[in-house]
Amino acid sequence: MEKKFTSDDLKLAELLSAVGNGVLQLPDFQRGWVWDDDHIRSLLASISLFYPIGAVMTLQTGNTDVRFRPRLLEGVECGHPNPEPEFLLLDGQQRITSLFLALKSPNPVPTRDARGVAVNRHYYADINKSISEDADREEDAIVSVPADRVVRSDFGRVIDTVLTTRGGEIKAEMFPLEIVLDAGATMDYQMAYCRESRERIEKWKRFQEEIIAPFIAYEIPTIKLTKSTPKEAVCQVFEKVNTGGVTLTVFELLTATFAADDFNLRDDWKKRSQDLREYKLLERFQSTGFLQIVTLLSTYDRRRKYVSENPQGESLPALSCKRRDVLRLSLSDYQEWADTAVAGLKRAVSFLHQERLFRADNLPYTTQLIPLSAILGVLGDKSDGFTSRERLKQWFWCGALGEMYGHSAETQFAYDIQDCVAWIEDGGRQPRTVRAAQFQADRLLTLRTRQSAAYKGVHALELQRGSRDIRTGVPIDGDAYFDLSVDIHHVFPVGWCSKNGVDRGHANCVVNKTAVGAHTKRAMSGNPPSVYLRGLQDREHIDDQQMDGFLRSHDIDPPAVRQDDFGKFFNRRFEALIDRIGQAMGKPVNRTANRDESPFLERDEGHDLDREIRELITSGETDTIEFKSTGRKNVRTGEKDAAIEWSLVKSICAFMNTNGGTLLVGVNDGGEPVGIEQDFPFVKSNNRDGWTLWMTDLVSKTMGPVAVTDLRIRCHEIDGKTIARVDVNPAARRVFCKTVKGPKRDVFYVRFAASTEELTGQDLVDYLEKKQWAVV
Repeated sequence: MEKKFTSDDLKLAELLSAVGNGVLQLPDFQRGWVWDDDHIRSLLASISLFYPIGAVMTLQTGNTDVRFRPRLLEGVECGHPNPEPEFLLLDGQQRITSLFLALKSPNPVPTRDARGVAVNRHYYADINKSISEDADREEDAIVSVPADRVVRSDFGRVIDTVLTTRGGEIKAEMFPLEIVLDAGATMDYQMAYCRESRERIEKWKRFQEEIIAPFIAYEIPTIKLTKSTPKEAVCQVFEKVNTGGVTLTVFELLTATFAADDFNLRDDWKKRSQDLREYKLLERFQSTGFLQIVTLLSTYDRRRKYVSENPQGESLPALSCKRRDVLRLSLSDYQEWADTAVAGLKRAVSFLHQERLFRADNLPYTTQLIPLSAILGVLGDKSDGFTSRERLKQWFWCGALGEMYGHSAETQFAYDIQDCVAWIEDGGRQPRTVRAAQFQADRLLTLRTRQSAAYKGVHALELQRGSRDIRTGVPIDGDAYFDLSVDIHHVFPVGWCSKNGVDRGHANCVVNKTAVGAHTKRAMSGNPPSVYLRGLQDREHIDDQQMDGFLRSHDIDPPAVRQDDFGKFFNRRFEALIDRIGQAMGKPVNRTANRDESPFLERDEGHDLDREIRELITSGETDTIEFKSTGRKNVRTGEKDAAIEWSLVKSICAFMNTNGGTLLVGVNDGGEPVGIEQDFPFVKSNNRDGWTLWMTDLVSKTMGPVAVTDLRIRCHEIDGKTIARVDVNPAARRVFCKTVKGPKRDVFYVRFAASTEELTGQDLVDYLEKKQWAVV
């Protein structure tokens, strides 16, 4: 197998000569910017001290599949106006540009000062400070001077040093670094400098050894990608190496590729994005997402044509918009499908407005715009009919409320366009997204922040009901949404909840939040509902019957809030939101047998969560009870540990394959509550919401989304520590979990005598037969 890259060291002089001769150029996706003045002086000082300045990466030209239009680095003036490069500089562009301008070009270096003001500078080595043991060479030896080579002080009124001639430079004992790699010019400077005095001969010897020699001998580590390297590998290698720099996006790579055919992708996208960003929903939509839509449309059309022409064909063209597929997009494909992609995005905006989503930060998943726009681009007017829109709505809400786009999104996109178009055009099988999506009723209790896709989705569903602003009575549609500056606000204020013993998590969850206008929000001003409702009614002359109608439009029970009965309000709104979610997804929400997910349901003592957890801790670990100190953190190292996560997965898988059970996460082996707060630094949002979402994602990734429906995760404080109670139902069929580290394989676990065991071979076959599960 041919090696795709080599690692080598190149002399600095050799590298800069290649730049000056046009042998090494930039691909057109990069720009010739240089660092600011402090960065350049630090860079030059690093070379004189033989400090490493990082590797560069080059790509050998000549691969017809990787055609980037080249251009000379800034400041390079070749005899030939358009020399053909042998290599392209992928990484190290700013360093090499800065070094070339400072060390090879006689012209001043265009850079910026500490205030960001554009300046032009020349760079010198101060001979005396370079060899002085008292001076800090890194700070003092490398000097930058203005473009006119005159150093001034006292706000420019006093001339200190004039370096406009070689004689002036020698008198000031300032060595111009632009000649350091030019042996002839350096020799001329040396002879003139040493003629001044014998003392200078000794100075020069030290200067030659400590400054000039390091520049001449300096080597830069270089990763050389061979011309056989495919385009997607170029991108991957670049990102591995360039961890501290700007990510090389597929958009930048395609910009350089299309430039080879005299097409400016950046300008084309600029025009299109200016048009699209008139829509507030698309304000954050990025160029890479647009290319993914175009790629989905192109590969979908290619596959559909192939199936039409080869009905019995088995090797179907790829339908995908992963990075490698976007990088393979041809200019002709882009030009054929870009307009359709724009039309699809505009149809998507209209669709989302009807679903009461009006701003970019309201979208459950920005990424869901990609398959939605591609689907609408393919369907065109076919998406306008009643049945078509109902099916599209079900797909959309299953993806959003089922939180289906948290990972492996590109794979999901390909399924979406294929499944949804077939479902809408031909009435085929429901899309995979619809079949797989699930919503757990108690997820409502953990939806507390705008970062959650389902949180945003629930509020959009609320507006679909025809919600009215409770101050003005105006229906919150598209116009009113912006006119009233609608935002999300607590129905019962957090302060009131705290004083009245309501758990902060319940007070902050989506059940206790609703959409109100900015003026309405100010009128509520921290008061309980009984107070602010009466105040609103008195000021706006709203009678009780009218206000009750406004409240019901938000699924708020009027008697409950007028009596400040948080429990009754919460229970009834909880059930209303569950019904709305089920209707949007076109399938029932997952409920417990007793439908007792709301924490304010009246229940007997046996259902008291606090008492239950304490009893479970007291009883200790058994076949159906297991304690885990943490879910992610290794308490010995203090770091996130994949082995800790895997231990959790193993236990859940084992419970599902046996008789079910309960995990108490946040309880150590000795039965002491230690709290899942230790995991919060390693989960999104650093709180219970993030932990629960992480836990759900972990199970979905390792055991599939269907397995999540057999979990019930509830968090509760015991002795000031948050304990996660994870109830695991026995599975209806065998459950394998996929390893997350090392070779990928499916693993089967069961519970035996309060321990988790892996079954393989004949033991696994015997167990599956005993459970009357299919062996294969």
